[in-house]
Amino acid sequence: MSFVTRRALSTLIPPKVASPSAIGGAQDAARMQRVVSFYEKLPRGPAPEIKPKGLFGRYQARYFGKNPSAAPIAHVIGALLLFGYCNNYYFHLRHHKNNVH
Repeated sequence: MSFVTRRALSTLIPPKVASPSAIGGAQDAARMQRVVSFYEKLPRGPAPEIKPKGLFGRYQARYFGKNPSAAPIAHVIGALLLFGYCNNYYFHLRHHKNNVH
């Protein structure tokens, strides 16, 4: 059973299922042994953090992750200003580079 499957299944079955009093059968029952062996195979401790991949994933983890900031708003404003200037240059300013209007 893979690590991811075990981690996913551990959230589905609550830990109280593994107690003999909750099942109501004998302690040496085959069903109880299957439940105990299932829980023995599960990983212990917190799940490892997943590292972000790709440009957008790293950007999202940096600015929207544990310490969210307002920097993306400044980035959008800067990108719009740059786009506006490039647009203005292409359609108007490049024609007046060496000549007076």
